[in-house]
Amino acid sequence: MKDWQEILRLYEKDHVYLAEAAQMLMRNVNYEVPSIKKQIQKLEQSLIEFERKEAEYKKSENIAHTEYNALCKQLGITGYNTVRYELMDKVKELSEIYQKIAEKTKSLDKVVDFYSAFVEFTFCQQYNSDCVPMIKYVIEKGNTTIFEYTYGEIPTSIIEPPLNIKTDEDENNGRLNVDADAIDFGNLDLDGKIDFGEEVNLDAEGDIDWGDEGTEQSTAKEIDYNISLEESGIVVEAADHEGGMATGSEAYTILDNPTTRSEFINQLFELEAFMKLRLYEFKGDDKNNLLSFSQMQDASSILQLSTIETTQSMLDNVQVILSDILHSDVQHLHNIKHYPRYVDVVATALKQKLNLINKMLTQQELMRQKQDDIQNQTDKLRLLLKLIIQRTKELQAEIEQDISKKYKNRIVHLTGGINML
Repeated sequence: MKDWQEILRLYEKDHVYLAEAAQMLMRNVNYEVPSIKKQIQKLEQSLIEFERKEAEYKKSENIAHTEYNALCKQLGITGYNTVRYELMDKVKELSEIYQKIAEKTKSLDKVVDFYSAFVEFTFCQQYNSDCVPMIKYVIEKGNTTIFEYTYGEIPTSIIEPPLNIKTDEDENNGRLNVDADAIDFGNLDLDGKIDFGEEVNLDAEGDIDWGDEGTEQSTAKEIDYNISLEESGIVVEAADHEGGMATGSEAYTILDNPTTRSEFINQLFELEAFMKLRLYEFKGDDKNNLLSFSQMQDASSILQLSTIETTQSMLDNVQVILSDILHSDVQHLHNIKHYPRYVDVVATALKQKLNLINKMLTQQELMRQKQDDIQNQTDKLRLLLKLIIQRTKELQAEIEQDISKKYKNRIVHLTGGINML
């Protein structure tokens, strides 16, 4: 104790302890407290930034989720199951859709008669008009197969080509990597037909060298085995349509086959343009109205008895069918069935949306973790700051009391930054 008392005596000699206490007080006021406050302020700014980023990620998640649901709704699928299987099941609805469109097309019989009569009258019956033949065929025969349309016979059986759509298992096994931005589909027509570039014509003669086929044929011609197929009981089935089986593209219907479907739509546009022009002439000046000229007296009754109301009604019928066949749902289903790469793009787009949603959820969780960490650091610094300020106030009071004792208990106040804590 004597040693410790000696240490205290020497420490208090020449007021050394007051100088050290004043130095500690100044360091706390000028450095320690401002530094901790600055750290807290910086952490609070980071906390606000992370909250802002979390809100942005949440917004991006909602947008991606909305776009995903909108795309699924547009495609008519739920999106909860395997997308490719859902698309394959959805394609089965096309036949029913086309059947309804074919039934509605029958209401265009008057429009076609009106158009044909006008063309024949305009060309003074010297023009052999075969207007809109595809629409006429659908009106008369319905949405038949290409086989029946080509050969005029109903096929005994119909075998459509299988859907060339990769399942998710095939995609994973084959490591299919489809970038929606990297695929060039060429030109997309109004009917949804995609131009994939030049097609190879396998029916062209002289382009393909089949090897020794010509030699075998010549040899077969030279050898006569004098055998009658009728006597042998062998029945040779004729090629092409006489077999009665519709296969390949011939198994598709008029509205399903991309080529005939495109022709059908083009002819609908032709009728629409014609009816719009006739309606414009009806509503215009009589001098410019071709249907009111005196020579129309020699025209057929369907032309003479036409009015604005009947013309508008016929135009409405055409536009209803156009709207049905060009509906986005029908376009998607048609592209899914006939263009496998379209399915790849659609499936990839949906998968990208899901990946984006998962990524945004992960980023939100990361931002929340960072906010928790920063909040914990801020709480610790606030406690430390409170403790330092408390100890600094105590040190201030002790210094004031000690100085006051040295001056006969006169009141002493330390002023400056200490009072701003």
